[in-house]
Amino acid sequence: MRLEGWHLIIIIVLALVLFAAPKLPSMARSIGQSMRIFKSEVREMKKDGSSEAKDSQEASDAVEGKVVGHPDAKAKNNGETDVPPSNRV
Repeated sequence: MRLEGWHLIIIIVLALVLFAAPKLPSMARSIGQSMRIFKSEVREMKKDGSSEAKDSQEASDAVEGKVVGHPDAKAKNNGETDVPPSNRV
C-alpha cells in the first residue's frame, strides 16, 4: 500500500482534530486576524505607491543644490582637507 498526497492530508487533519482540538478556534482566529492585517497593509502599500507615482511626476523638475561653506570650496583644494590636524607633540 503506497501513501499518496491525499492520504497524508487526511492523516494530518485527523491528528489536528484529535490533538489540537481545543486550540483550533484560537488558531483560526489568529489566522483570520493575520489575513486582515495583511490585506490592510497591501491596501496601504498600493495607496502609498500611487501617491509616490504622483510625487515622482511632480518632482521631475530638478532642483540644483549648492554646497555652502564647505572647507574644500574655500581652500580650492590647495593641499588642505576638511580633516582636523592631529595634536601630536
